Amino acid sequence: MLSVLDIFRIGIGPSSSHTVGPMRIAQRFWNRLETQGHRNKTHRIRMIFRGSLAFTGVGHGTPRAGALGLLGFKPETIDLDAAEAALRGLHANKRFTRDGLTIQFDPDTDIVLDYEQTAELHPNEMEMQAFDAAGQQLYARTYYSTGGGFTASHRQLSKPAKNDRVTTGGPTVPFRFGSAADLLAICDANNLSIAEVVFANEDARRPREKTCDRLDRVTNVMLAGIERGLKTRGTLPGGLKVSRRASDIWAKLIAAPGANEKETLFDWLNVYAMAVNEENAAGGQVVTAPTNGAAGIIPAIIRHYCCDENGTPEYQKIRTFLATAGGVGLLYKQRASISGAEMGCQGEVGVACSMAAAGLAAVWGATPRQAACAAEIGMEHNLGLTCDPVGGLVQIPCIERNAIGAVKAANAARLAMHGTGHGKVSLDQVIETMRQTGLDMSSKYKETSQGGLAVNVIEC
Repeated sequence: MLSVLDIFRIGIGPSSSHTVGPMRIAQRFWNRLETQGHRNKTHRIRMIFRGSLAFTGVGHGTPRAGALGLLGFKPETIDLDAAEAALRGLHANKRFTRDGLTIQFDPDTDIVLDYEQTAELHPNEMEMQAFDAAGQQLYARTYYSTGGGFTASHRQLSKPAKNDRVTTGGPTVPFRFGSAADLLAICDANNLSIAEVVFANEDARRPREKTCDRLDRVTNVMLAGIERGLKTRGTLPGGLKVSRRASDIWAKLIAAPGANEKETLFDWLNVYAMAVNEENAAGGQVVTAPTNGAAGIIPAIIRHYCCDENGTPEYQKIRTFLATAGGVGLLYKQRASISGAEMGCQGEVGVACSMAAAGLAAVWGATPRQAACAAEIGMEHNLGLTCDPVGGLVQIPCIERNAIGAVKAANAARLAMHGTGHGKVSLDQVIETMRQTGLDMSSKYKETSQGGLAVNVIEC
């Protein structure tokens, strides 16, 4: 059973599967060389990206992220200034020194974007290779970046699940659930909210205080991303010459604080979501919620509905929000996928919208079934959403798509609050529908930039 803290991970933009995942894979391979007794004999390392990691790797910063992971940088603690200095040294010297060893690694030749070989088990495939001084291959291992910063080895991903309904392994938790039906039955039998069930499971892993501290840290990073985005102007990197817009919209909003048009609700949610995703597009620090490409939706809802008029976070309310949203996110991760390369954008923005809708409904006092209904509505109207980033960059349509997703999430929560929570379509049914839709969707529309807007919009 995954922890809810696995869903919310602090990292850097622009993509959790293309930056956070490859950074972790490179680090994982370095550690693996040590455990297998190969590190001291390693003279050169090579990394190969396949599938979506190759097709949109340059625009998503994947080669840069893989190199940073090899240099020892971690997504949660990275100092971006130090990282850029280290990369400049790597490109100049074609080697790096780590743990007392000097390793040959030329980013121009030892980072390979393989467009020919098909990725085997998952469309985000990354192979790491180590060679000795004579040029003989010592060790190689294939990994997959499975979305949201999660990674898996070839062996892990090829091992079939023993039970499709309830996950096995991991720490013993009081309320193990593998479906929304399981979760709601637990809530009914124990008279608990979704957040209370999630917290009870987290208590089996660590003291409640530590869980709350980590959730508060996640909150602070989310809100800090909004603040940076609201204050920063300029053009986003990557060649599309996309201008940041959040700061200008923000300036208009605060210049007319008494504006009473009902439509200004859209403006507030839009500006918060766009602020985060502009920061993500610029490679800034964000939280996977559940991915970087969808990182603006949950912070936007939190900033508008769970902070006071001065923007001060109401942490107790936010903890309930994140625990509920995270519980829903676990269902998608366990029963389907949160990877745009597998599911299209329905697996990123769609899941984030679903999570945010459930969290907001819970904050508004929803029953567990109403919260699950909000999650179902949030996904139902994102089914089939494609991932077709123009130029392979997480900018068009990704930034605006987060703004639309935040508005949808609030509306889904409102609709659910008007009902009893006993809808015609269950959350489990919509998750399975998303999974089947993702499997049926052409690879052109799953983070390869080979279809949709990516080929119909002239890059200029």
